Amino acid sequence: MSGRRLPGPLDGADDRIVAGRAADGEVAAFAVLVRRYAPMMRAYARRILNAGTDVDDVVQEAFVTAWQRLPELEDPGRVKNWLMRIAGRKALDRVRASRPQVSVDLVEPRAPARASPPDIVEARAGVDALGAVLRTLTDTERKCWVLREVGGYSYDEIGAELDIPVSTVRGALARARRHIIVRMDGWR
Repeated sequence: MSGRRLPGPLDGADDRIVAGRAADGEVAAFAVLVRRYAPMMRAYARRILNAGTDVDDVVQEAFVTAWQRLPELEDPGRVKNWLMRIAGRKALDRVRASRPQVSVDLVEPRAPARASPPDIVEARAGVDALGAVLRTLTDTERKCWVLREVGGYSYDEIGAELDIPVSTVRGALARARRHIIVRMDGWR
């Protein structure tokens, strides 16, 4: 006999049925979800991670989380989106773990080695002014700006992290940048 698996009765079933049965603890139904969505989740995680080394671990962690939380899924028909969101968050957790965490409030401007005290004071005042301007942004605008400009996240990563569409990310960043440019005009 070859290594191919014969299709089971759930292989052609609708997501709602398969996810519902998996939520009830049926391992065979969960295996169908794994076979159905693992390749897509792997591709999505690879895109976020920009590397293939952690992709399988991320997908495995996502499925472990999904198995544990499947009974909490309100609409089994949306299991695909739910699984992709879990995989995206797990991948972003890996990205975050590998990046140094920097808060805008903690950034100390580095003065040139021969900076004069007035230059140092001016640089610090500029950072303080930026912090004040950032506090005037909406939460979404501020989070998008910090993730993009300080964290180096892509638009897709920001959307996944904040659970908002990429179009919303683009709009929030455009508004934030326009607001910052106007408010920081005196610091140019």
